[in-house]
Amino acid sequence: MKHRTIQGTILYTSKKPERMDQERGREFFSITTQSDDVKVLHAHCEIDDAPNVVRDVILAMNPDASPIDCSVRISVGDKYEGSGWMRFTPNYVECESHNQRDGRITQKVDISTPVKWLQAHPIVGDALLMRMYDLSQGPGKTFFPDLFLTSPDHRGATGPLLFKTGFGIRYVGEETITVKAGTFKARHFQVVDTAGNLPEEHPPYNLWCTADDDYLFLKAGVEGYMQTFYELVEYKITERGQS
Repeated sequence: MKHRTIQGTILYTSKKPERMDQERGREFFSITTQSDDVKVLHAHCEIDDAPNVVRDVILAMNPDASPIDCSVRISVGDKYEGSGWMRFTPNYVECESHNQRDGRITQKVDISTPVKWLQAHPIVGDALLMRMYDLSQGPGKTFFPDLFLTSPDHRGATGPLLFKTGFGIRYVGEETITVKAGTFKARHFQVVDTAGNLPEEHPPYNLWCTADDDYLFLKAGVEGYMQTFYELVEYKITERGQS
């Protein structure tokens, strides 16, 4: 049986005038597609801005990127903040976690339809999120309710726990872009309509991923008070096993 793995590095930089293009973090990731088409994402994320955040995520997904299970561990200010495990079924979502603020947490949320996406906050996952958009309808916008986050904080620095939300995806179109990892045919998306679903509205977010079935993250930028930029700086693809 054969599996395919994409490994890469994403650089986090600032676009604030006083910190223009300065490195502010990094992410090391792998996405393994198993012979049953289940994808397993590993991501180690580091945000240097005080209080610094270190997050480790393992997220298993169905072929359409809907979640199967996930584990998250967070450190904030170089100290343990929380850890948790989540599992998704057609009828309910469950979570067992612990964090510094709330202690031990057990959650079970009944659902009427399977959850389409879990946002566990690795940047590489933002591109996989775009699988939800139906490309056959062409450029446009679709709102997706009943999604879940592991933290409502924009840096993913709280929890982890189950937080229900919803937001829109706008597909702008295809273009060719160049990032440090190379030149790619890309799809341009925007995350929109976050007002009312989060404690604080997320600033406008533009993202580009490969225009193929990998939906590999290429670059993204957040406007507003964040003014952050993310870029794929290296990647490789390996295939192992027997066909």
